[in-house]
Amino acid sequence: MKKFNWLNIWQNVRLLFIIVALLLLYSFTLKRNGERKLTKAKVEFVGENQLFVTHETVNKLLIENNSDAQSIRKDKLDLNRLEKAINANSMIEKSELFVSIDGVLKAVVKQKTPIARVMDESYGFYVDYEGSVMPLSAISAARVPLVSGKIKKESSKDLCDLFRFIYNDDFLKKNIIGIQILPSGGLIMKNRNFDYQIDFGSTINVEQKFNNYKAFFQKAVQDSSINKYKRINLRFTQQVVCTK
Repeated sequence: MKKFNWLNIWQNVRLLFIIVALLLLYSFTLKRNGERKLTKAKVEFVGENQLFVTHETVNKLLIENNSDAQSIRKDKLDLNRLEKAINANSMIEKSELFVSIDGVLKAVVKQKTPIARVMDESYGFYVDYEGSVMPLSAISAARVPLVSGKIKKESSKDLCDLFRFIYNDDFLKKNIIGIQILPSGGLIMKNRNFDYQIDFGSTINVEQKFNNYKAFFQKAVQDSSINKYKRINLRFTQQVVCTK
């Protein structure tokens, strides 16, 4: 007759009891945690940009019907829906939402990055780093080149690449403050500290043209001749033609 190992059976029963108890405790904890109400909402902006949208604006999007955060239960919160509502704001690039253990609804928000300000005939707007339209802000203004003239659909990508090139270059970012788009598609640029015009031409060979301009600028500043010029022509990639 086969003997039972009562010690092993008892150990297995005890292990099963512990597992069931842990599952019940976990289920109870989840239920209690879900029934808890939020203590507050907190907004954190990431990135180096100045604020173009207020904390209050994001807070209103966070709390359903603009009600008090303490009236919302954690298990009734739809984080995906709230993220979509925040990301739909034309100033915001993306956001991430989560609820901490102590009931704080936190939104980590990244704003769009403006790289040029376009002054159209009827209204103004920013072009952001991704090439999308971004509205002007009522609370802050970005220090980016002011663009005048008509942006044609067929040239918009090349222009965005040029704006992005200026934004990514420390020297150009500080010095190029204005870009005029001519009917022919050529560009006239303005320097922050000097009165001359930069005849850039088309958006072809952008990097080479800017390298030529930097070399000219460095030499002209060193020999104090920079104030003599009225026009700097960068159309020819092999040389810089200056007019007094």
